[in-house]
Amino acid sequence: MVEIDKKRDAIIYGAIKRFIHFGINKTTMNEIAEDLSVSKPSLYYYFPDKSSLVFGVIDKIFSDYFELAEKELLNEVTLEARLSSFIEIKHRFFQKYYMLHLSGGSPDSSLNSADLKTHFMKMKGKDLKMHAAIFEEAMKTGHIAPTDTEKIAELYLESLAGITSLCIMHGNKELFPSKKELKTILDKQLSLSQIFIKGLK
Repeated sequence: MVEIDKKRDAIIYGAIKRFIHFGINKTTMNEIAEDLSVSKPSLYYYFPDKSSLVFGVIDKIFSDYFELAEKELLNEVTLEARLSSFIEIKHRFFQKYYMLHLSGGSPDSSLNSADLKTHFMKMKGKDLKMHAAIFEEAMKTGHIAPTDTEKIAELYLESLAGITSLCIMHGNKELFPSKKELKTILDKQLSLSQIFIKGLK
């Protein structure tokens, strides 16, 4: 069982490496098999199709994100510091996995599966609940005024995502953002977070 898990993880890491470099749409299962020096039957044993492999990759990325986020929750810090650290964690993931969002041509059916969309929504819901709990704790300690923490968390996360989307939309979608553009995204998100918190006090 451990050996199977190791092989599965190795395939996921190999897929991530190629996806980051070329984008999901421009990567084939054959190329991943060649990169890892595994037979196609072996690859398809663990992942029957590209959609299932993309699902495995996305699941791994979310798992790593929540692992870091949950460790951060153990630190005794202010609301401002807590949310800033979460923004920085997400920003690191954004930089590392930016190429995963590039289309590179026609839409890839592996990105449009119902299971993948459902999983995305589930992970977004988990992130929302985590942030709602952070605002709930801040409200209980009197750091912010009484409020609907779930709605506030949703508005907060959508605002941060909006900054990222606008920066991508105004940039060249086929190129990795420059250091200046990445810094602009981070700075704007951190500033928005500070203003948002002030408005809740």
